[in-house]
Amino acid sequence: MRLGKMILPALAVLAIGGCGGDGYQNPILKLSAEESLTQGKALLEQEKYMRAREYLVHAFEVAPNSAIGREALLLVADAHFLDGGLENFVKAEAKYRDFQNRFPTSDRSAYVQFQIANSLAQRMLRPDRDQAATHQALEAYNDLLRIYPTSEYALQAEEQILVVHNNLAESEFQKGYFHMRSMRLPNAAIRRFERVLAEYPDYEGMDKVLFYLGRAYERAEEPEKARDTRQRLRDEYPDSPLIAKLGDTRVEAG
Repeated sequence: MRLGKMILPALAVLAIGGCGGDGYQNPILKLSAEESLTQGKALLEQEKYMRAREYLVHAFEVAPNSAIGREALLLVADAHFLDGGLENFVKAEAKYRDFQNRFPTSDRSAYVQFQIANSLAQRMLRPDRDQAATHQALEAYNDLLRIYPTSEYALQAEEQILVVHNNLAESEFQKGYFHMRSMRLPNAAIRRFERVLAEYPDYEGMDKVLFYLGRAYERAEEPEKARDTRQRLRDEYPDSPLIAKLGDTRVEAG
């Protein structure tokens, strides 16, 4: 009986809550898809991204297969992207992919692919950290160039690929340099440096790659390759400050 006396009041409270409590209803739910889209776009212009998403999500849910619904879903993704921060970039990518899957023939497809790549690129970590997102961004930009080679976003994608390449190349260089400096493993360093040469020829730090590759060849007792690499450094990067250090066979600590 005592347990019953405790449960009955609790059930009464739940019943009241189930009837709407204070009777509040979100006014957004009363809006049509068009009205909600208009409000959401206005809030986007005011950079009130979180509030804008509430209206845009409602507009999509009311009319998901209409032109209004398609625009609303894309703007939800844009609102996450513009809001920024790791969590929002993850959500933006997911929303862009949702749009891509739902509307594969949309005339905004090139833009959506570009934004998927941008959402990944925004999550790139420093070269000394995990590069999973960087590799995914590179793949997404390459997909844009492959699928939409003449789109208005192709040139921007090529520019972003240079940024991504530099991050990946610097990551490889740092691993190679670590093998040289700390592990005393010149052959492991050689593999890293040669990978940069082969895969990232547009890397902005290529002179230092050649410099340390030459030293790695010296440590691995491959004097001919060391000599050829030093000469390549002189020929291709005559203004590099590292040329003055070619006579020093020590590997600097920094």
